[in-house]
Amino acid sequence: MMTASPLTAGYRWAEQHKLSREAGYAYGLKPGLLLLQQAKTYGIQEITYYGFTVDNCRRPKEQVQAFQQACVQAVHDLATEGVDLLVIGNTDSKCFPEELKKYTNRTAINGGGIRLNFLVNYGWKWDLSNIKSAGFLHSSDISRIDMVIRWGGMRRLSGFLPVQSVYADFYVEEKLWPDYEKSDFYRAMDWYKKQDVTYGG
Repeated sequence: MMTASPLTAGYRWAEQHKLSREAGYAYGLKPGLLLLQQAKTYGIQEITYYGFTVDNCRRPKEQVQAFQQACVQAVHDLATEGVDLLVIGNTDSKCFPEELKKYTNRTAINGGGIRLNFLVNYGWKWDLSNIKSAGFLHSSDISRIDMVIRWGGMRRLSGFLPVQSVYADFYVEEKLWPDYEKSDFYRAMDWYKKQDVTYGG
């Protein structure tokens, strides 16, 4: 399984291109679809995208609205592929887009296929809190992660699925997410093939 960095990171790209921060999020939509198509062709069985976190909702209203809209569009675009879709996040919060609630149970779309997870208004504390109350993670239907890809040179998980990421290999791409190219995918896969994956053994 592999993952992409938060869609909210688009504001850094926007600033570099002298755009308003909220204008940058939409530029992450096309790369997301391209990455999914490559992952399916490559034979990857599950992929997770990081839309935005509970903490991101403290940003200015214009930014929050922009990345909410971008996440809704991203899910709709990705759903044009054959996927088993699951959107995970705190649906009790007003920050969770109403349009995505129908995908909070895994749904086969266009015949199903690769397991596609999309984190929207996700928070690690929110995820773990369900263990105490219900005995399982909110994200329990997401598999253990083999590889995390972090874009834009960042070297932190930013709260991303701490339980599933416990043995993940961490690949850092210096490019910002909207600048994604096909060759980036194959370079990351070649890197992963060279890792000594032991899961602690």
